[in-house]
Amino acid sequence: MRGHIVAMGGGGFLAGDPLSPLDDLMLELAGVARPHVVFLPTATGDADRSVEAFESAWSPRACTTDVAFTFGVPDQPAAQVAAADVVVVAGGNTANMLAIWRAHRFDQILLEAWEAGVVLTGWSAGMICWFEAGVTDSFGPQLDGMRDGLGFLSGSACPHYDGEELRRPVYTKLVAEGFPPGVAADDGVGIHYAGTELAGVVSVREGARAYRVGPEGETPLEAAFQML
Repeated sequence: MRGHIVAMGGGGFLAGDPLSPLDDLMLELAGVARPHVVFLPTATGDADRSVEAFESAWSPRACTTDVAFTFGVPDQPAAQVAAADVVVVAGGNTANMLAIWRAHRFDQILLEAWEAGVVLTGWSAGMICWFEAGVTDSFGPQLDGMRDGLGFLSGSACPHYDGEELRRPVYTKLVAEGFPPGVAADDGVGIHYAGTELAGVVSVREGARAYRVGPEGETPLEAAFQML
């Protein structure tokens, strides 16, 4: 009974969009009257600003919230995630986030939560982490391919496809040269998976899209538009 994954290209409350319908979609997918939402700010170094932005954006919604700190010495993130209906992963440094998670076996905790039906979501680092590979700037100012994602979803992913000038050319070049093919999402776009199956694409920006990207190029994915 694997849960849903919504891989978002960019936007959300850390980008100054506290009322994004993409966030509301997570509550619908949870399938309970008042979902419990747990935020993982690891990719930001558990920064206060990211926690404050999460609490400001989510506390007015019909849900309960919690923050699981995993940077440094974690306290009780396993129990927090086990109690979640939705887990939201912040953008930031993907490589650092994955290293911290693995050091504390938190990757296994997330896998168990997903297999129990929890909704997993996030943007940027919180998008590509669910895949086998992705395009990241975690190692410096230059974008590069990273092949050690969690692998819950096969292939690769690229966020900010229209939001950062070099994302598209770097990703398409990497895939053309042998990087795992996958999906890309513009800012304001969520790619929805039910278990490991692609279930649909939702956009909250007119003209923003998602794409399949392979060695032969990119193919747009049909989107059900949910406009702001």
